[in-house]
Amino acid sequence: MRPIIVAFAATGAATAARIAELTGGELLPPDGAAAALPRLFGEGRPIIGVCAAGILIRLLAPVLADKQSEPPVLAVAADGASVVPLLGGHHGANRLARELADGLDGVAALTTASDARFAHGLDEPPEGWVLENPDGVKAATAKLLAGAQLRLAGDAAWLAAAGYPVASGGTVTVAATERADAAADLVYRRKTLVAGVGCERGAAADEVIALITSTLAEAGLSPVSLAALASIDLKADEAALHIAAAHFAVPLRLFSRDALAEESHRLPTPSAAVEAEIGIPGVAEAAALKAGTLLVAKRKSARATCAIGIAAAPIDVAAFGRARGTLHLVGIGPGDAPSRTAAATLALEASSDWVGYGLYLDLIGDLRRRQQQHRFPLGDEEPRVRHALELAATGRTVALVCSGDAQIYAMAALVFELLETPGSRAVSDAARRVAVETHPGVSAFQAASAAAGALIGHDFCCISLSDLLTPRADIVRRLEAAAAGDFVTALYNPRSGRRTELLDSALASFRAHRPPDTPVVVGRSLGRPDETVRVLPLSAVDPAEIDMLTILVIGASTSRAFVRGDGATVAYTPRGYARKAEAAE
Repeated sequence: MRPIIVAFAATGAATAARIAELTGGELLPPDGAAAALPRLFGEGRPIIGVCAAGILIRLLAPVLADKQSEPPVLAVAADGASVVPLLGGHHGANRLARELADGLDGVAALTTASDARFAHGLDEPPEGWVLENPDGVKAATAKLLAGAQLRLAGDAAWLAAAGYPVASGGTVTVAATERADAAADLVYRRKTLVAGVGCERGAAADEVIALITSTLAEAGLSPVSLAALASIDLKADEAALHIAAAHFAVPLRLFSRDALAEESHRLPTPSAAVEAEIGIPGVAEAAALKAGTLLVAKRKSARATCAIGIAAAPIDVAAFGRARGTLHLVGIGPGDAPSRTAAATLALEASSDWVGYGLYLDLIGDLRRRQQQHRFPLGDEEPRVRHALELAATGRTVALVCSGDAQIYAMAALVFELLETPGSRAVSDAARRVAVETHPGVSAFQAASAAAGALIGHDFCCISLSDLLTPRADIVRRLEAAAAGDFVTALYNPRSGRRTELLDSALASFRAHRPPDTPVVVGRSLGRPDETVRVLPLSAVDPAEIDMLTILVIGASTSRAFVRGDGATVAYTPRGYARKAEAAE
């Protein structure tokens, strides 16, 4: 996760900004940080405070619990001269302290005994390695600090490089192996194994998991050494493979038919049936061979196949095949950062690419770190969505950015329409297989109602007055139904330079069915610096003051407005709770 960085005093602001550049972290304003940091700590976010260590200690003390799961917490001097890891030393804090000290020309004040002597702790192996029995670290470290040496079985040159004493007569035993039967004080697993998997469409996940498990067990291999599951990209949307990958806590990586065909001459058990169906003589063995060497030839169950490949060194899965692409449909709310949902923010941060209308991308500029932007003008909605889908089809994680909520007069419906559409307008087969995740946002009608009270407190509906995609007659019919049905009604896209009659018609319909003093919320540029929100009686709404940046929320006959002591006019629609309580009395 991206670290959270906060400077509690102006003197540390420059250092905090520099740390954000070095780490790609998120700057947290000092206002509200005291309340936010315990929550963020609980979510596992690394925390870097440019402040006195005591401030962080007092803020986080009430939520400290399991040291095995705590994220890194560091205190940095205002001038960057010293970096002190306070928590999570062996979960990345000590390593991060060293990196920050190098970047800030400061000193990392490491207080854990092992890190003061060695480059990193025994429970912090390099990328691609996993310590299987971390409970043994404390005793092993104590022995080493007392003068003992490591006796290593296998290849783990990084231990000596970190300063640990390795000798054939060492009394602290270490095994570095993929073998399941390894026994030692510390057992390190190299992530070098790949399970190549093929299966019939709709195969059960339990069957795939059982086959991989038995294949590893029969070969005496540890599942902890699995780096990835691998298959052909035609299986990108095969649920069983994704469930199996999650079971083994590894990614599913995909290869094209052409890439797997490169291994055809090396398959020990080619299949004519598979070749007749997809054009290559096997999937499981070919995918496993992408690791380097085939360790276990193909094993079969009723509807699946599995083979195991091994690499000479831990596998960088980011460069191994490709992931199933993911398209995040993100609603960013009215536009201001506080109105974004946490899910939307996380999706934007996790994405490699942002696709959207230029203004919407500008509104989330504070979150941008390494994301590539793909800007489209208004009116290019279908090209925008196609681009996002096809980009995700290459294995990237893409955010399709919409204002408000992506499902409300935005791009989500078009995404699914294109995924369903056959023929010449269809997207590619690879695009049809991407994962699609929707992250709701605060829509304009919600923001307008909330800014003025609670006008949508009872039944409501939303109607767009844009006739670009909806026949005018349908819009008029829906307006009349909403007015006659006494719904609180939000009017999107109410009036443009060329389209003025529909708003006039809408107001006439509602004035025929509502009292003149019915409250109407008129919100313009919601969530932006020039935001205005007014509560007017229906009789006073002037169409000439309305434009495409405005939303109207027209109350029902039961809606009310009143002026509070501070002079603010609020509008709400009671649902009847107070009447129910009054009747009960």
